[in-house]
Amino acid sequence: MDISNKKGDEAALEGRKYIRWDAEGVEKIQPHEEEDIKAVAEQINAIQRAMYNQHRHAFGGTHARTQGVVKGKLIVPNDLPKHLKQTLFDHGAEYPVVCRYSNEPGDAGLDDRIPQPRGFGIKVFDVEGEMFDAGKDLPTHDIEFNSTPALDLADAKTTKEIIDLRIKYGNDQPELYKHLEARPDTDLQKFRDTVRNTHLESTRQYSQTAYRFGDYVIKYCLVPSTETQKKLYEETVKPEDGSDILHRWVSNFHENHDAEYLLQVQLCENLEDQPVENAGKVWDPEKYPWQTVAKLVIPKQDSFNAEFKTFWEDHMRLDPWMGLKSFQPLGSPNRLRRVVYPASSDLKRKMNGRKCIDIKTIDETNRNIKQGGRYVDPYSIQSKDRFASTEIVLVGLRD
Repeated sequence: MDISNKKGDEAALEGRKYIRWDAEGVEKIQPHEEEDIKAVAEQINAIQRAMYNQHRHAFGGTHARTQGVVKGKLIVPNDLPKHLKQTLFDHGAEYPVVCRYSNEPGDAGLDDRIPQPRGFGIKVFDVEGEMFDAGKDLPTHDIEFNSTPALDLADAKTTKEIIDLRIKYGNDQPELYKHLEARPDTDLQKFRDTVRNTHLESTRQYSQTAYRFGDYVIKYCLVPSTETQKKLYEETVKPEDGSDILHRWVSNFHENHDAEYLLQVQLCENLEDQPVENAGKVWDPEKYPWQTVAKLVIPKQDSFNAEFKTFWEDHMRLDPWMGLKSFQPLGSPNRLRRVVYPASSDLKRKMNGRKCIDIKTIDETNRNIKQGGRYVDPYSIQSKDRFASTEIVLVGLRD
């Protein structure tokens, strides 16, 4: 599939009738959703406690295993067509970013050779605009991705049911599958165990859920775009590769290559065919084309610097409900995240004896992590002198 915006198609795409984010029917809160969300928050906390008992360190309820952390730039062109000049992308700009590669499950010790969805997160700095109250003093916006286009936890009710099954039968796959096969969404629930297990830097990533996009509604994706990244996708994990192969692949790639990704959006035109409340349904890209709005550029660097990794895991958090109102998360799974994310983050900090540090600029990341070893900040010519210590300095803490 051609991942670039074709000039000949721009006029046609600009002229299509896209649904406004505040149109009637975009969001429909289902009965008992509030109770379901509260139950999920308790389930996620139970998983975190179980992982703490195993590792004697607490992690987030999902995306627990870090495979790499990197810095780069999100570049927005100035010549986007009118319908794409929305929210974060309404003008040409270069935004500093930090990014994290991860495994999706909540077990930080899960073997990389086990096929499971993978994740990618971006914290964007120097952002201007009206923010949600939780992040009103932070000029940042967080963008989250998962390697499957559809979300098996499609709404709050489904999330509660599926997590309950995973807690009960997660260590007994035949028994788990017996219960999953009794559900109407069997294929969606079992798909996670059959994902392609390949290089993370070569894996396409998806929002899965819907978001406000200024005036409109979108899903978004991140597409690896260099020839090296595309070629590496052909390689899959083998049994002899070892339990930590994914982070070693990521580290080797970023040490030797620049990475580029295209950030693309898919606009909503038909709520029956493109539901916001059911994240388990893929929006057909043949009917509703992906359109490029920005490019993510990551220069060569050490992607597994111990200080940066530990700082991210222990003190940083990603939450799009702390960012731009014009990029608002939509639908049941995102309303769930508005409650579950803070509950997960708070328990993790409490069990680890850590505080959340709200980073406002990428330079604050550098100041809070006095990094040593062989890491060199790719955007600082003074980095060799500035990062001589390995001490983590805790400043600007939030209660």
